Amino acid sequence: MKEVMDNAKKKMEKCVASLQHEFSTIRAGRANPAILDKITVDYYGTPTQINAMAAISVSEARILVIQPWDISSMKSIEKAIMASDIGITPTNDGKCLRIVFPQLTEERRKELVKQVSKYCEEAKVTVRNIRRDAMDKFKAMKKNSEITEDDMKNCEKDIQKLTDGYCDKIDSVGKEKEKEIMTI
Repeated sequence: MKEVMDNAKKKMEKCVASLQHEFSTIRAGRANPAILDKITVDYYGTPTQINAMAAISVSEARILVIQPWDISSMKSIEKAIMASDIGITPTNDGKCLRIVFPQLTEERRKELVKQVSKYCEEAKVTVRNIRRDAMDKFKAMKKNSEITEDDMKNCEKDIQKLTDGYCDKIDSVGKEKEKEIMTI
């Protein structure tokens, strides 16, 4: 019983952590190096993340500076950023790349809030699926006479409480990101 609960809790925790990582890649009008996490560059035939081949820093609130350790890789990094879905063209000064994040329009902010809501809903569905899997395990244990009817009811209550807690956590993380997106 405890093992099933602990396993469900770990999976729900991973779901929330994954959601937070997903949110870090959403552009909210200020420079955030995590935006480049999804972008890979073809570096001598190997797909490589930008942060593994360059120093990434935030020079001002809306400017990201990428300094490749190997200057010859600058063109391929620039191409990978332009081909990505972040929608910003970097400027190349020969030594480093600069990405200037423009102020978000009201319309774009609303689109991003919708995207955040969608991610939150997907995370909640995942948490509910974890709950369902745990409930199935409890039912199987009950069927095999490993736990009593009372234990089963208590487990159902506990897993529901755990699910509600993580759904609330997802909501609060989502509201925080929406607030960050909507502040100018």
